[in-house]
Amino acid sequence: MPTDNQIIDMNRGPRSELVESASIEWIPLDLRKGNAWSITPFFFVANWSFFTIALGFTGPSLGLSLGWTLVAGVAGMVFGTFFMAFHATQGPHMGLPQIIQSRAQFGFYGASTALFMAVACYMGFGVVYTVLTTGGLHSLFGWSPLLVGVVINVGAAALAVLGHHALHQLSRIIFYISLPLFVAFSAMIVLGHVTAPHGSGPVGSTGFTASAFVTQFAVAAAYNIALAPIVSDYTRYLPETTRPGLLVAAVYTGTGLSATWLMAIGAWLASKFGADDALTSLAHAGDSVFSGFGVILALVSVATLVVCLGSFSYSVALQVLTAADMFGVRGGKRGRLWIGLAAVAIWSAIAIPFGDNVVGVAGGALSSMLFLLVPWTAVNLTDYFLVRKGSYSIADILDKNGRYGLWSVRGLVAYGAGFAFMVPFAVLPYFHGPIANLINGIDVSFLVGLVVAAATYYLWPARQQQPRSAPVVPAATTVSANGPGHHDDRPTRAAV
Repeated sequence: MPTDNQIIDMNRGPRSELVESASIEWIPLDLRKGNAWSITPFFFVANWSFFTIALGFTGPSLGLSLGWTLVAGVAGMVFGTFFMAFHATQGPHMGLPQIIQSRAQFGFYGASTALFMAVACYMGFGVVYTVLTTGGLHSLFGWSPLLVGVVINVGAAALAVLGHHALHQLSRIIFYISLPLFVAFSAMIVLGHVTAPHGSGPVGSTGFTASAFVTQFAVAAAYNIALAPIVSDYTRYLPETTRPGLLVAAVYTGTGLSATWLMAIGAWLASKFGADDALTSLAHAGDSVFSGFGVILALVSVATLVVCLGSFSYSVALQVLTAADMFGVRGGKRGRLWIGLAAVAIWSAIAIPFGDNVVGVAGGALSSMLFLLVPWTAVNLTDYFLVRKGSYSIADILDKNGRYGLWSVRGLVAYGAGFAFMVPFAVLPYFHGPIANLINGIDVSFLVGLVVAAATYYLWPARQQQPRSAPVVPAATTVSANGPGHHDDRPTRAAV
């Protein structure tokens, strides 16, 4: 069993507490609540913002027609959400945050490979979301970027402090408020009752180019793959009996539907009206239905971004605590609170004073971080579904002297191979790989990284699977294909 200081100490169930008591600890079975579909609103809202609308601008800006933009975007979302949704099953099965689980593939210290990239990634999202929100509301209403930045990030910090349950509960409220509004707006688009904002008009002639199609596909796919390192952070309170298939469907429906829906609206706005600013174009298009409707749509979209900012702060805190745990420092609930607040303060200090001047830099950093996270998700899912088939020792994941070792050569080599093969195919803000240049700047690096990292990990020679830095611990409490709590001391593939 996990030791006493690795299990959260709660006298009340998760639905009754105001501030979550957990940080990176294993969640006891008697504190698990809800069902697979109860988490759908959270994942729906995670993509339900004007930031997602901007994804649909990519294809038209590169000369892709509306039809081809929708095909590429939908295909990319279907592909990217596949990987992200399957991470969700690890939460109820293992009861741990997402990144800490990767110690089983990379080792106790080796998990830092993805950990620091994930922290940088979500800090970058914090900067970009803050800048876009402050700039958009200033453009629409003339509101002070400083005041808006402070208000939205104070709200995000409060949500991060309250924790997991508050994030889910507020997401449900926003879900039920915003869904009918966007259903009505989408119906008006289909019926032809949304007209062009003043001063805008259709873009020039568009058609099909392979590079534009693949770019739109890649942007859409990467958008949901970016959530992979934090998925289990928000499913670990579900009962261990949650059916994996239902959970995948619930998460897939939430993230895939919301992202595809708003991306399609963005593609339509860009193709028909030449829109290049998501929040203002949404507001102006909405106002063409009736005065004030666009403002309501815009403010609801901003509210979803506040939830997203709170989620980033919360997950960054879990990731930093995972790093601290490598050195024997256990931050607990207070650590989660202070680190979450610090994360918000840092990205606010970068975003609010510098505004649009940092968007390009932050966007480039995000592209690089997402690029580096692709091999991680391939290794993690291959290990969970194909190699160990869900059988893990929770006690050993939490123990630096456990069976998974300090550094896992297998996981690190597979990650390195995936990364190395991605480089020649990559198209990044400051680098174009030689093969990418040969194929007219088409970026297929994420496909290459997924295949190479997964294949390398899966085909690793059996005699090298057990790390030398830690022996197999017999009779350790595990979670397995037979369910959590079973004793699994068999010297099988699942034990290594």
